[in-house]
Amino acid sequence: MAVLHSVGRPECLLCSSNGSDVRERGRMIPLSAELCDRCWNEVANELALCEGATAAPEPEFDPDDVEWVEPRTCRYCHAPVRCCPTNYDRWVELAMFDMPAKQVPPKHRWRLMSRKAAYSRIEVERVAVKIGAIDPAPGEPVIPAHEFLCLRQEA
Repeated sequence: MAVLHSVGRPECLLCSSNGSDVRERGRMIPLSAELCDRCWNEVANELALCEGATAAPEPEFDPDDVEWVEPRTCRYCHAPVRCCPTNYDRWVELAMFDMPAKQVPPKHRWRLMSRKAAYSRIEVERVAVKIGAIDPAPGEPVIPAHEFLCLRQEA
């Protein structure tokens, strides 16, 4: 919960500023922390390094452009990868398939959560969420980080 100053704005949980950039953070899943932009970037970058979410974001495509776009591939092994945003606004490269949890080390286990449009079955957003606090059952499908499967062939 944020602390309200006399001006009625929330206060950053870490630095106690109450500027206009202080807001609740987290994509699709609120992280229960109201932070300013500077503190949020520090926290999100540190979390991304710990979890391996260091991929570049997908480029924005022009909806009027009809040219073919090649699927994203790993720069080391050239395998196709699925690049997804995380719930803390960083990007991670995931494998294109699921694996049983018993075959994937805990630090490489991810899930995709989707949000549907209001009153519709149409999926409008997918977010990668790191599996952490509760271990999945051994046979439960998880999406491994591509880093776990990568056959690095650095030039």
